[in-house]
Amino acid sequence: MKYMLSLSALLWLALPAVAQVKGIVKDNAGEPVVAANVFWVNTTNGTSTDENGRFVINRPSSANKLVVSFIGYENDTVFVKDSSKELAITLQTGVMMDEVQVVERRMGVVKSRSSVLNQDMISSAELARAACCNLGESFTTNPSVDVSYSDAATGAKQIKLLGLSGTYVQMLTENIPNYRGASAPFALGYIPGPWMQSIQVSKGSSSVKNGYEAITGQINVEFKKPQTPQSVNVNLFAGSKEKYEANFDANIHLNKRWSTGLLAHYENSTRSHDDNGDGFLDMPKVKQYNFQNRWAWMGDHYVFQASVKAMKEDRTGGQATHLHTGEAIETPANTELYKIGINTERYEAFAKNAYIFNKEKSTNLALILFGSLHKQDAGYGHKLYDVDQKNFYGSLLFETNFDERNSISAGLSLNHDYFDQSYRVDNDKTTALLHGVEKETVPGAYVQYTYNWDNKLTLMGGLRADHSSIYGTFVTPRAHIKYAPNEWLNLRASVGKGYRTNHVLAENNYLLASGRKVIIDPNLDQEEAWNYGFSSSFYLPVFGKTLNINAEYYYTDFHRQMVIDLDSDPHAVHFTNLDGQSYSHTFQAEVTYPFFKGFTLTAAYRLTDVKTTYNKELLERPLTGKYKGLLTASYQTPLGIWQFDVTLQMNGGGRMPASYALADGHPSWDARYKPYEQLSAQVTRWFRHWSVYAGGENMTNFKQKNPIMGAADPWGANFDSTMIWGPVHGAMYYVGFRFNWNK
Repeated sequence: MKYMLSLSALLWLALPAVAQVKGIVKDNAGEPVVAANVFWVNTTNGTSTDENGRFVINRPSSANKLVVSFIGYENDTVFVKDSSKELAITLQTGVMMDEVQVVERRMGVVKSRSSVLNQDMISSAELARAACCNLGESFTTNPSVDVSYSDAATGAKQIKLLGLSGTYVQMLTENIPNYRGASAPFALGYIPGPWMQSIQVSKGSSSVKNGYEAITGQINVEFKKPQTPQSVNVNLFAGSKEKYEANFDANIHLNKRWSTGLLAHYENSTRSHDDNGDGFLDMPKVKQYNFQNRWAWMGDHYVFQASVKAMKEDRTGGQATHLHTGEAIETPANTELYKIGINTERYEAFAKNAYIFNKEKSTNLALILFGSLHKQDAGYGHKLYDVDQKNFYGSLLFETNFDERNSISAGLSLNHDYFDQSYRVDNDKTTALLHGVEKETVPGAYVQYTYNWDNKLTLMGGLRADHSSIYGTFVTPRAHIKYAPNEWLNLRASVGKGYRTNHVLAENNYLLASGRKVIIDPNLDQEEAWNYGFSSSFYLPVFGKTLNINAEYYYTDFHRQMVIDLDSDPHAVHFTNLDGQSYSHTFQAEVTYPFFKGFTLTAAYRLTDVKTTYNKELLERPLTGKYKGLLTASYQTPLGIWQFDVTLQMNGGGRMPASYALADGHPSWDARYKPYEQLSAQVTRWFRHWSVYAGGENMTNFKQKNPIMGAADPWGANFDSTMIWGPVHGAMYYVGFRFNWNK
């Protein structure tokens, strides 16, 4: 066997080296364009520019037209003759025809071929394929990320990546750790979709630069930048469930260096809906105001960016009436309705300072400062959870390329969390409120080395050491390898460790929307897990176009974990330390092909095996689907006037937590839930400066029957709104309007 492997390795090495093209992208003022899209015509081979406007991209043997695009600029198509010559590309402000801008169409999701990480780049073009009201609705067409409701009462949504909950995914905004702790349960609704420029999804171990918390991956959101061409954008949305949204963003260049931008969002869904007649609102009533002001100074060597953000949200749910399936419930006349109210105020600010010593070698020193204040007052019946969370994050980074093959990044970081909490975890109003303070300070340091051999073999190794004021010193090693023996194959492998601190009620207070007794063990461990991954990407020429095939496997193994036990006692939720095994196996295959001009089809399938030990028994993790299938198609007519998008999701069944016996002896719910399908579609008509769109979500109208257990008596022990595995409301249709003006 070892001889076969050796022979295979020699054959791969004997294949021709991958040609690569390097370049820099600037605007007509000479400033670098960050995060510009760079791709070869009629291929899925693409990348994006870095913070200095530079890019490196593999060149297929048959490719000679390179397209560079960015919001607000005219696309530039460059004919490349000599791969060894570095390109200098200048983007001009977009030139429009009478109705639409004529552009080469590119894929909305591109797997970065130049990155050593297994990373998907979700562009603004992909985000426009659906309503995308917020971050939680941005993954409708993505096979890797699942978004579902955490419960049937609060409207909290959670992300799942590699079969595990979103707490194991490190959330970043502009590569700054964000939305941790108390903001986590509702964070997906705090980022308006029209504010986003792009999203990067990295699976498995990630870079050590951003900290130690990424266990299953990272999701990084890039907001619209003020240094881009001056523009005004408006997005209006109205849904059939009487949800209304308005979004606005604009930026202005004060002079050659200074620019500023304003982003605003308003959301109102304050009408009551109880389609299943259980007396509870199917969706909470939400009113949100969200504002962000950004500033940028783009100097020759010094770059400064800053932002302040403020958000206020009022969320109301729970019982609307004592009626259940049209009949009155026999309850005392003075029985009060079970109400849920969550009032949140959140403030953020950051400042990024970077000094570039040598642009050719990307030698720079950067200082990042970030702070947030999150205030939440929540009531679930008579259970209460009020929290004031303060977070500070600082990072000092140095990076340089020694030569074309060797580069290094090193830095220091400091993270401080402070939680001031008051809570009551039972429905007895006479119970005194408990008060507690959680605080943790973690200074750390890291070093990361990257070796790149002609973009054929890339090795990246990182090591960081951190010291927690609670758990002491811990070390995070991570390593990545990418091998591209030729233009049609990329192989990646990764291994790395991750840690995280649990904030039980801050991160899981939505579980209070039930009659379960809350049990929190003392001295919960810091979570610790290893993640191992392998992925392969094929770019095969088929009938003059590129067939893209991706296959990947990831294994996550927990050494220490906080387990949320819903099985040992059906009337309790128990937060306890892992005593046994806990792991996740995930395999995913994905195929994309542009069948003809303007039309692209993607098919994907994922298998998931997630198990955890509950009360000394290894079981499937409850409420986690065994598989997911996705089929998504997009067609844009010539000149890009009309666009049609359709996505079908096939969601596999899974295990339910242990049930209790009803009065007639039957179980309160089935041991497993069945698979179901969801269909979404959207039609967009593009005009010169504006567009209109209309679509539908969950058009199969599938709804989980009786999503709230014991709804007839929400003050009783059998009440539970957290047994959610599918949609809690039926089909929703919407219309929208976008206005875009670029100077």
